[in-house]
Amino acid sequence: MKAGIIGASGYSGELLVKLLLAHPRVELAAVTSRSQAGKPLAKVIPSLRGQDRGLKFVDSDAAALAASDIGLFFLALPHGAAAEYAKVLVPAGKRVIDLSADFRIADLATYERYYGKHHAPELLPHARFVLPELTPPEWKTDANVGLLAAPGCYPTSILVPLVPLLRDGVAAREHIVVNSSSGVSGAGKKIDEMYLYVERAESVKAYGLVKHRHLAEIEEQLALRATGGEPVVIQFNPHLAPMRRGIATTITVPAKNAFIDALYAAWEKAYAGRPFVQILPAGETPDTAHVTGTNRVDMSAVLDPRTGNFVITSALDNVVKGASGQAVQIMNLWFGFDETAGLI
Repeated sequence: MKAGIIGASGYSGELLVKLLLAHPRVELAAVTSRSQAGKPLAKVIPSLRGQDRGLKFVDSDAAALAASDIGLFFLALPHGAAAEYAKVLVPAGKRVIDLSADFRIADLATYERYYGKHHAPELLPHARFVLPELTPPEWKTDANVGLLAAPGCYPTSILVPLVPLLRDGVAAREHIVVNSSSGVSGAGKKIDEMYLYVERAESVKAYGLVKHRHLAEIEEQLALRATGGEPVVIQFNPHLAPMRRGIATTITVPAKNAFIDALYAAWEKAYAGRPFVQILPAGETPDTAHVTGTNRVDMSAVLDPRTGNFVITSALDNVVKGASGQAVQIMNLWFGFDETAGLI
């Protein structure tokens, strides 16, 4: 199968290149970047020397890509830009997996409240948000679906642990507090004082408080997947941490009973046989160092008898399970490949 990556010079784009070059069922046929057009792939991504198959970056011309024989495109672009490509590629019959926020949020008003004007609202009814471990599997065989939205990194670290608990009535849906710390690669490649090494080293900083953009995605999915459409409001407190990659999330949620076994039973029911979710024993908290470079979510929980809260922790690699690895996992399921193909 031929695949192309639009926006292949950012962090998620680079990782997609590496994953697809090594994938047993995929031929990486095009890598695009307006700023790097014409340059050999290994010149821009030196770690691929000797493995780049002679590929060069080409210009990101949507019409030319739509006319090619490539069947699947990954959009590793900022929000806004991704929609501009989707509205050309999808009508041309191409399958598209979008790593931006443009098609993660089904409600147009909610999207525009957090992100501004949407550039392809006509595609929203035809797009599907896919978190492989949680989204019902009908999307895999729906002939009307040609556009899939891969979840964000923070949302993945929150939804995977929380959805089964709310869905099974193990935890309350009120008074949920989430604190997350992310490596600076989550902001993408850009020149900004806030993300310079000397600013972030030896420093942890809260940001985006009260109205972080990922809130829209998190709360919409909690309502859809966990509570039958009933609104869920969470207190989300993201932080920048002095590390390149990784997300560590702590969720505090009132328990509906006093048994940690009920929480673990809900997780085991939801994720039995799922290769990329690792449930750790109560009290053994996950570590970002143990998931870096993998497509895995590690998670565990304890019950605090003093407060009556479950305290849940999760960890993942924000560029792999939080972006490119999850997109490849979605591709594998969509095309009938082994779910773990090309991933660890």
